Amino acid sequence: MILFCRKYDKTLAIVFAVLTISFFVLTTVSTDFFNWAFDRHHNQLSWYIRPVFLIPFCYFAFKKSWSGMTATIFLLFTSMFWFPKPEESNQSVVEFLEMEKGWLRGNWDFVKMVMALLVPLSFVSLGMAFWKRSVRIGLTVLVLIAMGKMAWSVAYGGESGQSILVPAIVGLLICIAMVWWGIRKAKKP
Repeated sequence: MILFCRKYDKTLAIVFAVLTISFFVLTTVSTDFFNWAFDRHHNQLSWYIRPVFLIPFCYFAFKKSWSGMTATIFLLFTSMFWFPKPEESNQSVVEFLEMEKGWLRGNWDFVKMVMALLVPLSFVSLGMAFWKRSVRIGLTVLVLIAMGKMAWSVAYGGESGQSILVPAIVGLLICIAMVWWGIRKAKKP
């Protein structure tokens, strides 16, 4: 399987990139799918699992695997609806996700487009850091991604935006610990 993935790395990367773009387009054009996905995103398990996907992303960047990186991005984006819709949701979660839905479905001006471009730029920066084996820069980018998400959440979500803080901090700590452990293990003879 590993040889297959290496042999067809770029082909598989294109497949996962197309799947990710298709998911994005489907979410953008289908209000029903958008609402269905966000209903499941009320399950906070998806909030805790999403940051953890940065660990395999960093690993695959370190191993220079395009297919691993793009597959991880696809899994990260789709993980918002992996869990069932909860029977009850915390009011802060409901308010925050309503704000997020409104932000995504609202008017797209220049500032919003620039802010949205920070997501792919963050992935590119993170991937480049680990691709070039710069652990310090990679960990710095991880911290900046988490801080940026938390700052955006509180700035736009107000009090409800604070509901993201615990999952983001827990995810960041797990990511730092696992990446640090993985890099140290990879460097041992």
